[in-house]
Amino acid sequence: MKNVSNLDRARILTEALPYIQRYNGRVVVVKYGGNAMISEELRDQVAEDIVLLNAVGVKVVLVHGGGPEINELLRRLGKQSEFVNGLRVTDAETMEVVEMTLAGKVNKNLVNLLGLHGGRAIGLSGMDGRLIRASQKNPALGYVGNVTGVNVKPITDLLDLGYIPVISTIGCDGAGQLYNINGDTAAAHIAGALGAERLFMMTDVPGVLRDKDDPSTLIRHLTVSEAVELFKENVIAGGMIPKVDCCIAAINYGVRSVVILDGRVPHSILAEILTDEGAGTMVEGDGSNE
Repeated sequence: MKNVSNLDRARILTEALPYIQRYNGRVVVVKYGGNAMISEELRDQVAEDIVLLNAVGVKVVLVHGGGPEINELLRRLGKQSEFVNGLRVTDAETMEVVEMTLAGKVNKNLVNLLGLHGGRAIGLSGMDGRLIRASQKNPALGYVGNVTGVNVKPITDLLDLGYIPVISTIGCDGAGQLYNINGDTAAAHIAGALGAERLFMMTDVPGVLRDKDDPSTLIRHLTVSEAVELFKENVIAGGMIPKVDCCIAAINYGVRSVVILDGRVPHSILAEILTDEGAGTMVEGDGSNE
């Protein structure tokens, strides 16, 4: 914005006004991970976007992962990471590392970062207030969990007080056993339980591409039934399958729309919310008027 005139700045703000009014008082959930979490510059830009939205009355909930940090700590401990169908095999020792890394280091670093950019953030894990209730997904995966319920009260209490909740995806069962929850899955459940206006799933690709090797073939809008057809045509394949599955699940849980967003693009959250062009691929229920 350094080379933008004052008149152009005013015009940009005026054009954003209808979008600001639309989202004022509404809940949006951001699932944060990937390259946007690794790059210091992109981390700052994501924090700026979230703080700005919060300042204009949007109720932003940040749900985060932390896979690279977990991998690094396990490596330093001499323990190899093992994955099955994209899920981390989590024995008791690995679960301790997951808890320390997600609920401790990553969560508090994000809270601090938002604070440095003028935001008021408070960190939570799925253990706090039994926010994420979970059960074991598959004994072969160890302490990997399915989400069985979400207690939104700790989140809504913070939102009502003007805070930005920052949530790490660790769940627990009735006996207090902790579980490692896939970040996208947890975000879909949390957004659905909150009745969120929109869920942003930040990733490392532009969105759903008709040709995976050609970014110009980005599909900007999909209904659930259209997405199902693209599964059949093998257009949605590989690592995009679980992303779109989570989009559909979130819509079924009650989220109005989900956007698969390229976290490598600066200020992609603001571009999606405050412009006509948007960014990434939006998935909505059939019959939506969006």
